[in-house]
Amino acid sequence: MRRLSAPVTGLIAFFTSAAILVLEIVAARLLAPYVGVTLETYTAIIGVILAGIAAGSWLGGRLADRVDAARSVGPLLIIGGLCALAEIPMLRVLGPRVGSTHATTVIGLTAVVFLLPATVLATVSPMLAKTMLTDLAKTGRTVGGLSALSTAGALLGSFLTGFVLVPNFRSRVIVGIVGGSLIALGVLVTFALHERSGSPAAVALAVAGVAIAVAAGSAQAVSTWRDPCQMESSYFCARSEADAGDDSRRLLVLDDGWHSKVDIDDPTYLEFEYVRAFRIAIDAWRKPPEKIRALHIGGGGFTMPRYLKATRPGSDNLVFEVDPKLVRFDERQLGLKLAPDLRAQTGDGRQNLRRQPSQAWDVVIGDAFGGQSVPWHLATREVTKDIQRVIAPGGLYVLNVIDSPPQGFIKAEIATVMSVFKHVAVLSYPEAFAGRIGANFVLVAADTPLPLPDLAALLAADEENIGMRVLVGGELKAFVGDAIVLTDDFGPVDQLFTR
Repeated sequence: MRRLSAPVTGLIAFFTSAAILVLEIVAARLLAPYVGVTLETYTAIIGVILAGIAAGSWLGGRLADRVDAARSVGPLLIIGGLCALAEIPMLRVLGPRVGSTHATTVIGLTAVVFLLPATVLATVSPMLAKTMLTDLAKTGRTVGGLSALSTAGALLGSFLTGFVLVPNFRSRVIVGIVGGSLIALGVLVTFALHERSGSPAAVALAVAGVAIAVAAGSAQAVSTWRDPCQMESSYFCARSEADAGDDSRRLLVLDDGWHSKVDIDDPTYLEFEYVRAFRIAIDAWRKPPEKIRALHIGGGGFTMPRYLKATRPGSDNLVFEVDPKLVRFDERQLGLKLAPDLRAQTGDGRQNLRRQPSQAWDVVIGDAFGGQSVPWHLATREVTKDIQRVIAPGGLYVLNVIDSPPQGFIKAEIATVMSVFKHVAVLSYPEAFAGRIGANFVLVAADTPLPLPDLAALLAADEENIGMRVLVGGELKAFVGDAIVLTDDFGPVDQLFTR
């Protein structure tokens, strides 16, 4: 029986660890359409993969003392590759059936899909260590060197996935490449560890591995008709859905949430009630068609920027959208037309905000979401202070927040905004203020008195009868209670947010 050389053994350890990290990072994109992208999602992925590595290391160590470790490496690589390829069809079947984003549900789905591949691949390293321990005087050097190579592979897998693979390839393609490469490597190792003439068992194993890989690849290809993503980027799984009775009206779905609804022929069409609340708040502050300078933190379907461009000619709209691919998707699927008075600046909203000059904007509109919640770094007192800095005297800040009972996040966010701006009002439904339902809450803030009579009148006269009311003053303070002020040092948005 032939044995693998030390460089080849190190290369296998390097590649196997890289594969584990690639699958770990891609897991976030695979899970996003079903459970969203939250702190719980990332925590579940990291915890499950670490559990798999721990279980695989223990199991691999036990097996290495009981079986021929060298001859087991090839089959383990093949099995690990097959488990990786199985992730896509498993998610296609199980993902749509997940009816909750509770932490236990997210952990359960993550474990069912991703635990086994991590466990199987983690068994390889102890097997390789056993094959290299031929001289007890060099045990430390051997084990340390193999561990260093494994860690280096994990680092490469992390950087390669985040900076190269995810931005340029669909998730299922990445998983297919990793799974197929593991199977191919396993077949090569299996043959290399047998006599040149081969053996029936080795040939059968190799043929079976290739056949199953081809079948798994075919299953993935067939399953693409149920792919929830029309566009997949580093940030979102996006798709556009047309109304059954009106093809010009398009719904933008990002990951697991409805994000925007637009009419590509009518930019004044506003279906979502919180967007109409934005309109009412801004119209009460400055009546149309008076032009304004509007900074939008969060693009999505660009519903509000399009509306202001159409109803307030001469206005300046600058939109911060983190995802350049989403902007291009909007142009192709949602009829977005960028222009000098409707511009998009890609990149992180907070970083872009820092580069804005002081008092440059009449109104700032906050409508950025990661999953169903405002990204935590866009919800703190520090970023609210920066928003206050860029607003011109007499300007306005409006912000959309979603929360459900017991409403820990919305109360904390109101407290945060109230700690910066002198005047704050909140628009939502009486049932939401009473803590009976989950809903959108639209915060309206300024350093000059708000036009509360006009705001209430426009709400009452709204032709769509959205049913919101305005909460201010003592009632608002009573609603907020002793909620914390979110800061960069302590902003547990994901924990406060109730799904």
